[in-house]
Amino acid sequence: MAQVSQISGLRVALVHDFLLDLRGGERVFLQLCAMFPEADIFTAVYDRAGTQGRFDGRNVVTSGLQRLRPTSRTFRALLPFYPAAIESLDLRGYDLVISSSSAWAHGVIPDEHAIHICYCHNTFRYAWTEREATLAARNALVRPVLGQILRSWRQWDYIAAQRVDAYVANSATTQIRVDHYFSRQSRVVYPPVELERFSIGAPEDYFLVLSELVSHKRIDLIVQACNTLKLPLVIAGDGPQARHLRQIAGPTVRLVGRVSDREAERLLRGSRALVVAATEEFGIAAVESQASGRPVIALRAGGLKETVIEGQTGIFFERPEADQLCAAFKRFEDQEFSSEVCVQHAKNFSLERFASGLNAVISDELNKRTNQRPDHDQLGSNRPRRRGLALRVGS
Repeated sequence: MAQVSQISGLRVALVHDFLLDLRGGERVFLQLCAMFPEADIFTAVYDRAGTQGRFDGRNVVTSGLQRLRPTSRTFRALLPFYPAAIESLDLRGYDLVISSSSAWAHGVIPDEHAIHICYCHNTFRYAWTEREATLAARNALVRPVLGQILRSWRQWDYIAAQRVDAYVANSATTQIRVDHYFSRQSRVVYPPVELERFSIGAPEDYFLVLSELVSHKRIDLIVQACNTLKLPLVIAGDGPQARHLRQIAGPTVRLVGRVSDREAERLLRGSRALVVAATEEFGIAAVESQASGRPVIALRAGGLKETVIEGQTGIFFERPEADQLCAAFKRFEDQEFSSEVCVQHAKNFSLERFASGLNAVISDELNKRTNQRPDHDQLGSNRPRRRGLALRVGS
């Protein structure tokens, strides 16, 4: 993928929250790495096995939390310490820093003359959009302490956001949150989907969930609806909710755990439709489903309103309630969807469009700094690089 010409000769650092598995954010970050093959990679913690060796051959720099060797199953216990960990990463000497952030990667401290562009997948959900639900899920003894941590995190998050030179949002939903919580403007560049991975096949008799199994994905709602209608459902993924979902799953629901890329492609190709009940910031699995010629049944919320065309590549239900989803399943039975239309729509989210959009932002920032500073070997803006409240949060 082509880069903007001004990048030649600049030292580039790429930053991601954590590299422990391969979910949507990590797949986007892989494409950033492909765009900048010589860039060093920085992250709070890294698991080579969990990321299937996809970062082999790259210089991956981690924080002091790496000594604890967290995995995708255990990393959440360290959440209070990640702001301090991300601020500890040494980015001296880098001219261009691109962070890929859904939580804390945007909080890195670049050199004072560097340019920092953040590709934002989401603002940190547990501190902002999911704060009340997060507290309600904890017992009364833990709730006050956790509430204080989240308050401190919000302070740190806002201060960190003011250090970023330019934000790029993965959807209009994220763009609104960046404005609302950080008071920062952003440009939307949709994430890339590796379209060549997917192909059309003959659909089999099952609906599909392809997701991390966490509470905000509302997969229990999908299980309830399929239990009620006795619809065949395959759930591919892993996470803290796996045990609960197995307990409530009826005879037509099958959990297959985390699957390989090849198996995910086969499941998408063979499904009747992908089902999504969460408010996704973008929802890359929905685009992958369309790239496989399969429609999507989704909650009318978040990024899927931008990626699914109602009546052509999928249908929506209005509220996250089991009876609403049951009604959507029944409407789905009465409609026909063209695989070719689904595939054609998915092409709007290609690697080329992602690279072009991101390169435009980088070019604009480089030109802006050069025009501001005639001695353009010092590229950075005058945004403050002071540290936030990470140490206070960590303690």
